[in-house]
Amino acid sequence: KAFRAILKGLLYTLIGLILLLVGVNAGFLDVGSVVGYRLAAKGNAPLLLSIGFIIGFLTILAEPSVHVLTHQIEDITSGYVRRPLVLAALTIGVGLSISLSMLRIISPGIQFWHYIIPGYMIALILTRFTPNLFVGIAFDAGTVASGLMATTFILSFAQGAAGAVEGANVLVDAFGIVAMVTLVPLLTVQVLGLIFKTKSGERSLEKVDG
Repeated sequence: KAFRAILKGLLYTLIGLILLLVGVNAGFLDVGSVVGYRLAAKGNAPLLLSIGFIIGFLTILAEPSVHVLTHQIEDITSGYVRRPLVLAALTIGVGLSISLSMLRIISPGIQFWHYIIPGYMIALILTRFTPNLFVGIAFDAGTVASGLMATTFILSFAQGAAGAVEGANVLVDAFGIVAMVTLVPLLTVQVLGLIFKTKSGERSLEKVDG
């Protein structure tokens, strides 16, 4: 019976993955590209940056792995690190990453390394001051944020926007956005850890971490 239940679960998982990937390929890729192109074609930079933030914010809410991670964090810490707080840090981080990526697309002077090198330097510096619990959460959260939704809808959104901006190169400017989706939540979650450290004190965090 147990073996049959496992096979049944694997079959359901396979069917679910097939439906998900077909839906992503048929819907998200084209829609993201069209939305990005039309928004960028308007030539309204504040609108593009704002919509980019909203899209990043909402996309991460639809990422299944993010919900799994936030539930696990709340369970493992016995509710000390609340799920909504981690989710808020992630959504804000991803929203900011999309806005910054849109800014790079419409601003020829901004290069990809202008974000990545200082960003990871700041992230590494923050690990010195952030509680160990949140350092681990931050790196896991950054990886989880760059899941299926980020690599489909958000990437196609950036490609569409780059295609509409004069002087932008789709092959150069549209890529790197997934790296930004990984980086910025890494920073925002560590900032959340610093806030916890300030309000709760190091001792209480060490008890949870232990």
